[in-house]
Amino acid sequence: MAGRRDPHPGHGAPPHGVGRFAPSPSGDLHLGNLRTGLLAWLFARSTGRGFLMRVEDLDRVKKGAAQRQLEDLAAIGLDWDPPVVWQSQRLPLYAAAIERLTAAGHTYECFCTRKEIQQAVTAPHGPMGAYPGTCRGLTEHEKQRRRDAGRPAALRLRAEAGEFTVTDRLLGEYRGAVDDLVLRRGDGTPAYNLAVVVDDAEQGIDQVVRGDDLLPSTPRQAYLATLLGLPVPEYAHVPLVLNTSGQRLAKRDGAVTLRDRMALGESPQHVLGLLAASLGYSGATTPSALLAQFDPENLPREPWTLDPDGLLQPSPYP
Repeated sequence: MAGRRDPHPGHGAPPHGVGRFAPSPSGDLHLGNLRTGLLAWLFARSTGRGFLMRVEDLDRVKKGAAQRQLEDLAAIGLDWDPPVVWQSQRLPLYAAAIERLTAAGHTYECFCTRKEIQQAVTAPHGPMGAYPGTCRGLTEHEKQRRRDAGRPAALRLRAEAGEFTVTDRLLGEYRGAVDDLVLRRGDGTPAYNLAVVVDDAEQGIDQVVRGDDLLPSTPRQAYLATLLGLPVPEYAHVPLVLNTSGQRLAKRDGAVTLRDRMALGESPQHVLGLLAASLGYSGATTPSALLAQFDPENLPREPWTLDPDGLLQPSPYP
């Protein structure tokens, strides 16, 4: 049965590790999201790993979106090991990690507004895309003055490295910037980079397959994991799906969700066949059939450009 599957014996991590897919419930998954979820499943199952589903609901949440996402993933034939994990139910884990980092002197309060950060990052002395440490050296008096003025404080990592190297299954070694990333936002919400590191380690996840737009954040996450004494997973960043303008596919690009395609008369098997063809596997209409042929070395290294209108023409897939 697609969707859930029986847990592994002993209910612990399987002997060959665990992979995962972790969508954000901000809306229905489009074909690019489904393709990445399919690839995460293929990487995990082809290496004898378990496969977990995590709902990353700390940020934007659209009512009912998570359930629809899980239904769509099951409809194209994916299964996963229960239970589905929700980040919003794991706040004590993130708080404990922040306490450990703070006790070790690896955090500081940041009172900068978003506008101030944007202006500082674009200044000649500041590296593009990285926080330049404006609040890093504030005295206790300066911090109290900002608190008295009603400025909420985010909590940042006091990074001691400017770069960190990770190894990607598809892309090889990648060295990227590490900065004083946010660990907890000014409203008290744990930040994505912290939550994903804590979750992956706590769930025993040793393989992370996701879109290559997230590659630049990976050195930050791997560095943070080492500070927390947590293992760094194996990464595989896969090419995105783009629209005909060369931009990342979005729901505004037309009939790009499974439900959109089904409303046009296409079956979930048809849609899975299209995703399989985009990966170079024509004729596969079930994940198990695709798994029998799957070889990461043969995956396309370039994005898939999708024209939703072009999918309306007759197709060999049922």
